[in-house]
Amino acid sequence: MMQLANTGAFFKEIYKTLAKLIIAGVFIGLFKSYDGWVAVVLLLKILHVLYTTIITSPSKNWMLLIGMILSGAAGVIAEHWGVRNGYWEYHEVAQKLPLWLPFAWALAFYVLYKIEVGLIQHIKHKTTFNKVMIAFWVSLIVPALGEMITIYLGVWTYYWEYQILGVPLLALACLVAFHMSIYLVLAVLCRSLKIKDPVF
Repeated sequence: MMQLANTGAFFKEIYKTLAKLIIAGVFIGLFKSYDGWVAVVLLLKILHVLYTTIITSPSKNWMLLIGMILSGAAGVIAEHWGVRNGYWEYHEVAQKLPLWLPFAWALAFYVLYKIEVGLIQHIKHKTTFNKVMIAFWVSLIVPALGEMITIYLGVWTYYWEYQILGVPLLALACLVAFHMSIYLVLAVLCRSLKIKDPVF
């Protein structure tokens, strides 16, 4: 059983993340037909993240950077596969895949990583099992909520069956598998290179 060192701070991290998620989802939803401008805004956010966590930070967070790159690249491959096979479709864009997709996937990793760091610091026992449980639930809930917001605002539509507020159960499983696979790669890197990371 996971014990919390500071329950209030633990839930404050969750509320902060949900607020950012809602803002990002509404932004993408409202400006979905201007995918080039959305891409520019998301890229600027990525540059800001890199500036604060790599360039000006005394403790360079290379795992965060590697995770964002892996997620961005693998996310675009997954999106291409899904759209090509007719599993989902984006709306109000000139091409099949919006220009902002790689940046959104990279920032998705950043958001998940940040909430996990925030949650892990508020649990008493920072065991591998507890970290995996946090990663699992965060990977299941946070992306699904983001997708529900953007689906509701007409950004895209899933064509798989058995949906919860527009998100199919199969998509939920795929999201968890995707993010946990990225975490596994990063955990192996941390172990082999003897890098200390609060998440991995």
